[in-house]
Amino acid sequence: MRVLVVGNGGREHAIIQSLKKSKKIDALYAIAGNGGIANDAITVDMDVKNVQAVADWAEQNKIDFAVVAPDDPLVLGAVNLLNEKGIPCFGPSKEAAIIEGSKIFSKNLMKKYNIPTAEYETFSNMQDAFNYLDTKSAPIVVKADGLALGKGVIIANTIEEAKDAVKSMMEDKVFGASGANVVIEEFLTGPEVSVLSFTDGKTLVPMISSMDHKRALDFDQGLNTGGMGTVAPNPYYTEEIAKECMEKIFLPTMAAMNKEGRTFKGCLYFGLMLTPNGPKVIEYNCRFGDPETQVVLPLLESDLLEIMMAVAEERLDKVEVKFADKSACCVIMASEGYPASYKKGFEITFDTDRENVFVAGARLVDGKLLTNGGRVLGVTAIDETLKGAIDKAYEKVSKIHFENAYCRKDIGARALKAYGEQK
Repeated sequence: MRVLVVGNGGREHAIIQSLKKSKKIDALYAIAGNGGIANDAITVDMDVKNVQAVADWAEQNKIDFAVVAPDDPLVLGAVNLLNEKGIPCFGPSKEAAIIEGSKIFSKNLMKKYNIPTAEYETFSNMQDAFNYLDTKSAPIVVKADGLALGKGVIIANTIEEAKDAVKSMMEDKVFGASGANVVIEEFLTGPEVSVLSFTDGKTLVPMISSMDHKRALDFDQGLNTGGMGTVAPNPYYTEEIAKECMEKIFLPTMAAMNKEGRTFKGCLYFGLMLTPNGPKVIEYNCRFGDPETQVVLPLLESDLLEIMMAVAEERLDKVEVKFADKSACCVIMASEGYPASYKKGFEITFDTDRENVFVAGARLVDGKLLTNGGRVLGVTAIDETLKGAIDKAYEKVSKIHFENAYCRKDIGARALKAYGEQK
């Protein structure tokens, strides 16, 4: 089979490395890929947001199956266009991808179908939002309605901060059209959990839970980022909580999307907060998370292509989805200064093997791998224990070098503490 993966980050590299294990694949392509993905697939230089060009290329090059990984092309309807050309895909349609493409849609969906989430109100007028905030207390959360590269969520510690956030989104348009409407919601407390799931609209199979580390600096200090590292499984996500989430959140969400005529087929991501009042949804994503994918897929023992094809053909209940009973840790090696300003163009060298080293921001120049982004690499290790996985990941990090390399030193520390508290 000729398989295409759309995307160019560490998540896509993890998907590609997992797909490579399938004996069914004869040729593997990536649009647009990156300098590391080029080791594992044939890369095609093209803007992933130009969904018509992507679909045309796939048709011309006789692609048998496509995986659309990032949010933008999904929300723009890449899967619809590929399906129209007779190319089966893993990924939701434009109609279903709205679950991430519009926070107002997803919040209203949860309210309509009694799926537990934070209390909220939506606004299209800035003064109305200000008047509402005057009746509330901080901390409080302000979210841009549309896609904003994961940066459209502000946790305001004062009402003035919240008003500044609303103004920056609605008047200053820091997120463009994505901030024309905003959601203001209550601030929830408790451990956060990420759960990716395979679903074909009939069956939903959760993957191993994970814990993300969003802040740039150790001890959860500094600016919010796209994620500085992950561990799996998440110690707070017990069997009892998993059962409750399946009954009250996962299956009701799948059913709600069906009732809305927006059947979701692909990877549905649940961002959860385990509050004192039970699990609640913080956010939905319409695709694999980044960097959650980099710890979840290395633990997958089943054939990823088989699962993805089963999702596309609505026969997920007929295939095995099996994960190793082990732990994984992914440490992000970033360019110092990320997520603000940083330099790039430095050569990356390896004194270790590159298994489970996922390239996020690097390009190939004359055979050399050069840094080309804020998050450069996701370095993942697996072990029987979480402590072992963490130690192995950091040992691997110590053997990879580039100028201005930076990583958090405490990835997994919170999870280890949680395991200690549970014993």
